[in-house]
Amino acid sequence: MTESQTLESEVAAMLVEAVNLDVDPAEINPDEPLFGDRGLGLDSIDALELSLAIAVNYGFEARADDAEQHQAFANLRSLTQYIQAHRTK
Repeated sequence: MTESQTLESEVAAMLVEAVNLDVDPAEINPDEPLFGDRGLGLDSIDALELSLAIAVNYGFEARADDAEQHQAFANLRSLTQYIQAHRTK
């Protein structure tokens, strides 16, 4: 498993725990949307929980409501890439 795949699995587990999803992290399609009617169906409250979990686990503040970071929260793969580029822990 590559470093990116390992981090993606770690981020998937963090996501499931942060928003209390009843899904196996390994079953999350990395290209599936996180928010809206398709994909995981997360909402704005979930975005806040996810942002807090990112701050705690990776040492930086990620705001889903920031226009620049909106794309980072599109799916698991883009979120993982964003975390990999900005993490301080």
